[in-house]
Amino acid sequence: MTSLDTSRTTGLIGLDWGTTSLRAYRMDAAGRVLETRQRPWGIMRLPQTPEGHAAPRAGFELAFTESCGDWLDAAPTLPVIACGMVGSAQGWKEAAYLDVPLPLTQIGTRLTVIERRGQTPRTPVHVVPGLIQRQGLPNVMRGEETQVVGAVAGLSETWTDEELLVGLPGTHSKWVSVSPGAAAGGTRPDASVSRFETFMTGEVYAALREHTILGRTMSAAPAPDLAAFERGLRVAAEPAGAAGPLSTIFSTRTLGLTGALPPTSQADYLSGLLIGHEVTALAGLLRARQARPRILLCGEADLCQRYTLALRHHGLPEPTLAQQATERGLWRLALAAGLVQAVTTEAIP
Repeated sequence: MTSLDTSRTTGLIGLDWGTTSLRAYRMDAAGRVLETRQRPWGIMRLPQTPEGHAAPRAGFELAFTESCGDWLDAAPTLPVIACGMVGSAQGWKEAAYLDVPLPLTQIGTRLTVIERRGQTPRTPVHVVPGLIQRQGLPNVMRGEETQVVGAVAGLSETWTDEELLVGLPGTHSKWVSVSPGAAAGGTRPDASVSRFETFMTGEVYAALREHTILGRTMSAAPAPDLAAFERGLRVAAEPAGAAGPLSTIFSTRTLGLTGALPPTSQADYLSGLLIGHEVTALAGLLRARQARPRILLCGEADLCQRYTLALRHHGLPEPTLAQQATERGLWRLALAAGLVQAVTTEAIP
């Protein structure tokens, strides 16, 4: 690793550390991202030490050092904050789950500290807690809470009185209801997570493609087939869709067998079916609550486009796309924890 002069420019190191990958952010004193690095070292695939040791703690330390050790060599007192599965029971150190409903500002006050081992004092890592919903069937999240904080922070300060629904599509899609509340002085909302839903849409899609008979008739497509995707959306919302995904997904195969759906379109059709069932269920939950919230989407652009189409199909509000939610959320939580101090960009030389 090369030597960097980061002591005058860097204010925080933020880590988004999940199951399959690690993303590190070097931020300036105002929370702007100066550099991003991505490594394939999620908590389930840690590097081995040169001596061949694969002990989990040694693997976490090595992954951390290889990802951002040079940043700390140049500025040893930099604070470090991390979110995601690094705080799970299989992670570096287990962080608490906080019960919802919960004000977003409280998340940053409950960080778990990882004291790093070594012959000389090393910069600790502060891990963001997850959230747990105990009413009804229990529900949990780790990492998404930071994205929610960042997505909400990116809104205009004029947001004061409408409910938000933050959609986080992915392997385990989350839909997080955020209620506003007036902060001290009434100038900025003090938002709270009131509830959230989880849909295993992404993981089910991958499993069906790779491990069931549905994948046997599929072939790679040169480009996404959005017409096939929207066909899947329609089927999920039609009366035939009322039987649920366990019934309709078999049509991926039967439409192919009858020549109505070519092999290159079947994966996109299945994607439309599963996302369609997810958003159909979501729309039903919103109707039951008589809620029509403002919707934010946070995730990969192509996936957010598919969810936008599904939301439109059900006449739900047009979503706003939240940009840089994770890095903004890490910065906001570091502020709440007192790891960094708020400054304006004009105050930075």
